[in-house]
Amino acid sequence: MNCYDAIDVMGDALEGSLAPEARPGFEAHIAECGACRNYMDQLRIARETLGRLPRSPETSPRRSDLITAFRRETRVEE
Repeated sequence: MNCYDAIDVMGDALEGSLAPEARPGFEAHIAECGACRNYMDQLRIARETLGRLPRSPETSPRRSDLITAFRRETRVEE
């Protein structure tokens, strides 16, 4: 797995929904690539911060929109 592939599935890995067949390659890449480890740590922090936003009816759609936009921006096009 290369950096582009790893970045493409980081969201799934953080959510615990990474495909089983992708896990060995992803884990090996993260273990070897400091840049991707750093990016994944930043992604984790951003997601945790977004998760702490209030969940009132007024803010839920905005939170959802932010998460959707963030996921879209972290996907790498081939």
